[in-house]
Amino acid sequence: MTRAFSPSRVAIYATLLFAAALYLVPLVVMLLTSFKTPEDVRAGNLLSWPEAFTLIGWVKAWDVVGGYFWNSVKIAVPAVLISTAVGALNGYVLSMWRFRGSQLFFGLLLFGCFLPFQTVLLPASFTLGKFGLANTTTGLVLIHVVYGIAFTTLFFRNFYVSVPDALVKAARLDGAGFFTIFGRILLPMSLPIIMVCLIWQFTQIWNDFLFGVVFASGDSQPITVALNNLVNTSTGAKEYNVDMAAAMIAGLPTLLVYIVAGKYFLRGLTAGAVKG
Repeated sequence: MTRAFSPSRVAIYATLLFAAALYLVPLVVMLLTSFKTPEDVRAGNLLSWPEAFTLIGWVKAWDVVGGYFWNSVKIAVPAVLISTAVGALNGYVLSMWRFRGSQLFFGLLLFGCFLPFQTVLLPASFTLGKFGLANTTTGLVLIHVVYGIAFTTLFFRNFYVSVPDALVKAARLDGAGFFTIFGRILLPMSLPIIMVCLIWQFTQIWNDFLFGVVFASGDSQPITVALNNLVNTSTGAKEYNVDMAAAMIAGLPTLLVYIVAGKYFLRGLTAGAVKG
């Protein structure tokens, strides 16, 4: 038997195919159910093919969660961009322009990565109330920016530490200042870690439920809260096709992000792994 068809290779591929199929089953069930009529859902089984494909479930789902979908966009986009920009500057300062107490500052900032969400609910609620941002999308943007800065700073700092010191010193000798070095030397080579921060932050913010349900109400809530309210409603007949379509709408943005830019995520995480 040739190496291409060795038992070990066949076993590896069989295991991988089985694992992929196992993980894809929920997605297949959601897609099939979302295109069924309520009668078709009750008559068939989970994996049965729809008798007739219909978009009525998607239309009803969008009517319910469409506004909240755009709320999530309004929250995620500015929060991701701001936290990434601030994290880049912080990482640059902590790696290239170290000051007295910078290591202590970085340690305290790093501590923020390990704080559970629940521990910041009361102080964050108090702060948003003082600023008049309670129950607003702007308040949620602020919360996600503050909570995400610790992660983005960690990512950028570890990436910039791998940049040769001679590169920055040469720029200083040529008269380049703080922002010139950052904007013309470091940022152009930071695309891998920028993609890591964008993907990480977008996924965390878009999928967040706790902050959304605590710090927002009514029409300012994100789609995760609206989806939970839709699925857990107890009035009228249960429309599983609408629930599944709404879940697909809520999950599509993060799915598309990983499909389009997922290869940059691992590349960015490993880019600063070796001091060069």
